[in-house]
Amino acid sequence: MTPTPSIENGTPAGRYPGEDTRPTSQKELAGWYMYGFAAETYIICASFIPILLESLARENGVLLSDRETPCGDSSNGQCIVNVIGIEINTASFAMYTFSISVLLQALLVVSISCAADHGNYRKRLLLTFAWTGSFCAMCFIFITKETYILGSLLAVISNTSVGATFVLLNSFLPLLVRHHPKLQESIADIADDVDLQSDTAVESQSRSTSPTLAEDPLNSSTAPLLPRNDTDSEVHDLRRVPTHEELTSIELQLSTQISAKGIGIGYGAALFVQCASIVILVGMGSSTWSQRVVLFCIGAWWTIFTIPAATWLRSRPGPPLPQSRHQGYRAWISYVAFSWRNLFRTIKLARRLIDIILFLASWFLISDAIATTSSTAILFAKTQLGMRPWALGMISVISTTTGVLGAFSWSFISRHFKLKPHQTVLSCIALFELIPLYGLLGYLPFIQEWGVFGLQRPWEMYPLAAVYGIVLGGLSSYCRSLFGELIPPGSEAAFYALYAITDKGSSIFGPVIVGAIIDATGEIRPAFWFLAALVGIPAPIIYFVNVERGKIEGEKLAEVIEGFKNAEDLERSASRDDLEDQSFISSYNDTYNGSNGEVNGHTRS
Repeated sequence: MTPTPSIENGTPAGRYPGEDTRPTSQKELAGWYMYGFAAETYIICASFIPILLESLARENGVLLSDRETPCGDSSNGQCIVNVIGIEINTASFAMYTFSISVLLQALLVVSISCAADHGNYRKRLLLTFAWTGSFCAMCFIFITKETYILGSLLAVISNTSVGATFVLLNSFLPLLVRHHPKLQESIADIADDVDLQSDTAVESQSRSTSPTLAEDPLNSSTAPLLPRNDTDSEVHDLRRVPTHEELTSIELQLSTQISAKGIGIGYGAALFVQCASIVILVGMGSSTWSQRVVLFCIGAWWTIFTIPAATWLRSRPGPPLPQSRHQGYRAWISYVAFSWRNLFRTIKLARRLIDIILFLASWFLISDAIATTSSTAILFAKTQLGMRPWALGMISVISTTTGVLGAFSWSFISRHFKLKPHQTVLSCIALFELIPLYGLLGYLPFIQEWGVFGLQRPWEMYPLAAVYGIVLGGLSSYCRSLFGELIPPGSEAAFYALYAITDKGSSIFGPVIVGAIIDATGEIRPAFWFLAALVGIPAPIIYFVNVERGKIEGEKLAEVIEGFKNAEDLERSASRDDLEDQSFISSYNDTYNGSNGEVNGHTRS
C-alpha cells in the first residue's frame, strides 16, 4: 500500500493523490528484470515460430512449378499453399502472419494506454497479457498439419500479447529512474559541492566585511544576523537544484544502465532456453513435433518466471482514471475511446516536440530493419541454404550470446570514446549495415565463382549472427532509455504506446514488402537490397536528436498535460473536443514560446 506522503516517513509528496513516491527498491528492480528474464525468451526464441509455420504450410502445399505435386516436409522446390482461396508462398505465410500480429499489437497498445497511465492498471494489464501470451505459446504443442491455420492464430495472439507486455514494462523504466536512490544521491552530491564552495565564499566575505561592521554606529547584537541571513539565502539558492543538463545526464546514465542490465539478463535467459531447445531438437529429431515441444517449453518458462515479477514489481499507480457515467463493459468502451482521443492529442503535441519526432522517425525504420532482417535471414537460411532446425537454433544462440555482450559492452565503448547517445546509436547502425551488404556480395560474378562468401554457404550465417547480436544489444538498450528521457513525466504509457506503434507498426511494412519480393522473384536474396536501404536511412535522422532539448520540451508539455487531464470528460461532444484541443495546444505554445530561447540555447546532449 502506498504510504501517505509526509516529512516523518521521508516520502516526498506526490503530484496527485495515491502516487507512489517511495524510493525504487532492489526488489522492485529485480521484479522488473525478472519479467524480462521470463518473456525475453519468447522474443528471442520466437524464430522457431516462422520455421514451424513454414514447415506446416509446406506439408499442406504444392509445388509452384505444376501446382499439383505435394511439397511434403522435405521438398526443396518453391511451394505454395491455398489460404482462404489465396495462393501464398509457404515462406511468405509466416511473414504475413507476423504482419497481422504487429498490426493488432499496435491497435491494442493504443487502446490500453489510457488505463495503463492511470490507477493500478499498468501492472494488471501487464500480467493479464503475460498469462494470455504464455498460454498460447504452450498451446503450440497441439498444432498439427491439419490445424496449421490455428497455429497462425496462436502466433498472432502470443506475439500481440508479448508486444503489449513489453510496452507496459518499458513504461515502468522512467518511473524506476525517477525514484531511484542513486538519482537523489547524485543530486545531493552536486548540491554538497556547491555548498562547500559557498561556505568558503561566506567565510571570505565575513572576514572582508567585519571591520566595516565594527565601525558602523548602527551595529548591534542583531546587526550581524542581517548579512548572515542574506548569505544563507544565497547559499540556499545555490543548493536549490543541479543544472538541468547535469540532471539529464545523470538520469540518462542511470536509465541506460538499468535498461542495458535488463536486456542482458533477458538475453542470458534466452540463451539458456535456446541451448536447451537445440538439445531437444537434436535429441528428438528435426520434426515439427520437436519444434512444438520447444515452443511449449518457451511458454512454460514465460509462465513460471512471470510469477516472481508479479510479486516483486510495484504497481506505481498513475493519476485516477477520469470518471465515466457508465459501468462495466460500457465504461471500458469509453476508456478505450478516450485512449484513442488521447493518442491523437499526443500526436498533435508530439509534432511540436522535434526530438520526439526525429527519434520516432528513425526508430520506425530501425525497428522495422531489426525485425525484418531477423525473419528474412532465418527463412533464407532454411529455404536457400537448406539449414536444419538445430542449425537454425545455433544462429539464434550465437546472436543471443553476442547480444548479452553487446548490451553490456556498448556502455563501456560509449564511455571510453566519449560518445553521445545518438553517436552510439549511429555506430550500431553502421555495424548493422554490414549484414545486408554482405548478402548482396552474392550477386558479384567473381564471388559466385568462388562458391563462398556472400551467403553461399551455411556457416556464413554464424558470423553474421554475431554481428546482429552485438548490434541488437546496443540498439535495444540505448533506444529504450534514450526515448524514456524524452517522455513528458506522467505520460509514460501513452508515449510508449506511440513508441510501440512506430516499432511494431513499422514491422507491418517490412515483412509485407519482403513477402512481395519473394512472391515476385521466387527468391529471398533480392530482399537484401530493400534491407540495405532500410538500415541506412535512419542514420541521418538520428544524428539530429538532442536529448537535453527534448527533455526540457517534454517537461514543459507535462505541465500543460496535467492542467487539462484533470478536467477530462469522457462523454463530451466532438465539438468540445476540438475546442479543448485548440486550448490545450495554445497553452503549450504559450509555455514553450515563453522560454524558447532557453530550450534552443542548450548544446547537443
